Amino acid sequence: MRFRRVKDLLASRLMLAATVFSALLVVLIAVGLFQKSRPILAMKPLGELLFSSSWRPWSGEFGFYPFIMGSLWVTAVAMVIAIPLCLLASIYIAEYAPSRIRGVIKPLIDLLAGIPSVVYGLWGVLLIVPFVRDIASFFGGTTNGYNVLAGGIVLAVMVFPVIISISEEVIRTVPHDMREASLALGATRWQATKLVVTRAALPGIIAAIILGFGRAFGETIAVLMVVGNVARVPSSVMDPAYPLTALIANNYGEMMSVPLYDAALLFAALVLLVVVFLFSVGARLILLRVERSYAIG
Repeated sequence: MRFRRVKDLLASRLMLAATVFSALLVVLIAVGLFQKSRPILAMKPLGELLFSSSWRPWSGEFGFYPFIMGSLWVTAVAMVIAIPLCLLASIYIAEYAPSRIRGVIKPLIDLLAGIPSVVYGLWGVLLIVPFVRDIASFFGGTTNGYNVLAGGIVLAVMVFPVIISISEEVIRTVPHDMREASLALGATRWQATKLVVTRAALPGIIAAIILGFGRAFGETIAVLMVVGNVARVPSSVMDPAYPLTALIANNYGEMMSVPLYDAALLFAALVLLVVVFLFSVGARLILLRVERSYAIG
């Protein structure tokens, strides 16, 4: 009996240590990036770095505003496309699809998560960019197809497996009694799904969307291949963009002879980390409010 208690205590301590180590990794990464970014933070005001649109490293001008807005534009377009499609797909798989069809669809969706980013990028260059160019010309616009919309479509497909898989699992965990009770009260199957099942699964769906946002905001290779990489603030989805991730991937290791260039790119990585962290914290607060309101209701 005593030996079993010792094993339980040892196992719990090991799991606690692993959990603390995983949490500390984020802190260690942030501290490391901050230390490497200190030279440019000491030379340039934070407001100038974040809100200036002038990017001339050879002249000592490092304005990250176009790159921050490029990341936000591409991510926003991707999430606008992905969220409704993923929710409808996850509801169908969990509530409507026969087991045989579900057994075929789920492995294919999971396979999307394992495809390398460069393959998505090539697919975007070969299919999505010409498609966007043809759509623009059909409506009288002119674009080469390398723009925010192309990047958003590619990113949306990349986050499909994350949002669909988690949302479908969450929906399936809703107790079957809730469905039967709503049907017994006269609701149709769609009404029961929309008003009861998705409402109960909403916190988990929000968590899935948060994870999808993190994947979209931090994606690099596929995005830089299709967004055009022009350092200016987009004014529409047909304009090219230059996300922070593409800036780092394209330039780190190059032009290191320019003073502060290395620190500037590491500061861009720090900004990426902070934005994702703040969004995750804000989304977690929203999730807690939703759970609390449901508990009160």
